[in-house]
Amino acid sequence: MVAGKSPLTGTWGDSNCGGYFGPEIKKCGFDAILIKGKANGPKYVAIIDDEKLILDATDLWGLDVVQTEERLTEKHGKVQVASIGQAGENISLISGIVNDKARIAGRSGFGAVMGSKKLKAIILKGNRKIPIADKETLNNHAKEYNQGINDNTSGMIYIFKTLGTSAGNTFMAQSGDTPIKNWGGTSKQDFPGVKLNKISGMEIDKYKQKAYGCFSCPTRCGAIMKVPEVGLEETHRPEYETCANFGSMLLNDDLMSIFTINDLCNRAGIDTISAGTTVAFTIECYENGIISKDETDGLELNWGNSPAIIKLVKKIINREGIGDVLADGVKVASEKIGKGSDKYAIHSMGQELGMHSSKFYKSMGATFAFDPTPGRHTTPTLDFSTAGPMAKPNGLFEGFSLPEGFKKSGDERSEAEKLVVGIWQSLNSLGLCEFMGSFQKYPLLQIMKAVVGWNITIDELVKIGIRIQTLRQAFTLREGIDIINNKLPERAVGIDYLADYKGYCKKMGWNPENGYPLEETLTDLNIDFVIEDLY
Repeated sequence: MVAGKSPLTGTWGDSNCGGYFGPEIKKCGFDAILIKGKANGPKYVAIIDDEKLILDATDLWGLDVVQTEERLTEKHGKVQVASIGQAGENISLISGIVNDKARIAGRSGFGAVMGSKKLKAIILKGNRKIPIADKETLNNHAKEYNQGINDNTSGMIYIFKTLGTSAGNTFMAQSGDTPIKNWGGTSKQDFPGVKLNKISGMEIDKYKQKAYGCFSCPTRCGAIMKVPEVGLEETHRPEYETCANFGSMLLNDDLMSIFTINDLCNRAGIDTISAGTTVAFTIECYENGIISKDETDGLELNWGNSPAIIKLVKKIINREGIGDVLADGVKVASEKIGKGSDKYAIHSMGQELGMHSSKFYKSMGATFAFDPTPGRHTTPTLDFSTAGPMAKPNGLFEGFSLPEGFKKSGDERSEAEKLVVGIWQSLNSLGLCEFMGSFQKYPLLQIMKAVVGWNITIDELVKIGIRIQTLRQAFTLREGIDIINNKLPERAVGIDYLADYKGYCKKMGWNPENGYPLEETLTDLNIDFVIEDLY
């Protein structure tokens, strides 16, 4: 998890990714690493066997993240690397931080923060043994849980193991979940099954060499691919969000171009959600005569023109020509271009929206608009989080159930939203994968006790998560963000999301008129030090 103030939105920012870098922090003896200040030239931080160093990175500056990781492992041996590519070096506000060559903490623009600090990479190699309170019990729970995953030969678990998130490329679009044509079209009319099938998870799976999984994962929903048609000997499978952004959003059914763009963005360290939405914005501006061929550096930016799309992505990464205008996302680009282009800029407070429609998942509208990290589909939202076992009483965690009427508007739905936010923020703080909510019952309390020896309850975990969410909210408000008056682009919403949010605020103990946590709420959550900042 990377956290700080987002240069993209001015709000609290956080972004996470899988892989092996996170556990290595713990092996180095830390829970977190805080980076302060700014270097006078390119540097990288190395923590190797208890030795902490700040080293010269001049020879790394300009390399992509794959080249950087390979260069650093050649020099230091087997280390875990988190680095920025050219997009972060160029202070692109839609750039991220990459580990394991292609696992990217892409949202909130933290690649730009590292780039501004002249920090090319952090490398870790720990020698600490992580203490476990009850190793035998932990192993027993892990074996039992993993056995359930391994024995599953149908349903969501099997699909994830086989196709990963790309399984959603077709059915999510056909169901109305996936945004089409910069949120302005429909699958049936603009990108029907005959086109969707060309970029399906099954088509992508033909290029799979082996499964890829994050640290200790039994599901292994990632994959290493080989795509000789475009000269890729080793690349990571494009995720659903990437395929949706550079496929359905752009009416592009050229799978080879999606492989190419995915590899380009991973290596450069740029968020594919923001980059794809920015390309869609540019195409719509071009097709509506707001920008001309002269302003696009000669590119014919029409829907589905994959060669031109690839060239535009490269320009954005390198801040070349029109790419310099687009490298900070659609909000900044529309402000620079003007001429009414803002109506094609689909974002929330500057962050491009995730590829899940709030017309399909009704609670997503309030989440996109008002969460302290706006525009995010991975922050807790009721309908999205209850697509799996959590919808059933005690279905995901023993002792955790939602009110029976949570699917209907009203008090019970607002209470359910609060409960989901509470438990999910606790899960984020524990470093657990969000996809476990799609699989099977998880022995959460038993595992926590086995690892750290805590006798903690579900209610206590929910309260901890509410404390986390309230701190995120307070940070964003302190920075001067007028959350309650934020509005989403009309084509991206389908409900009265403000009414939903006000009901949620009441349950959270926040003022529904401005989103401010009440003083008594801050005191009850034991974060009364925030009162001085807000009041």
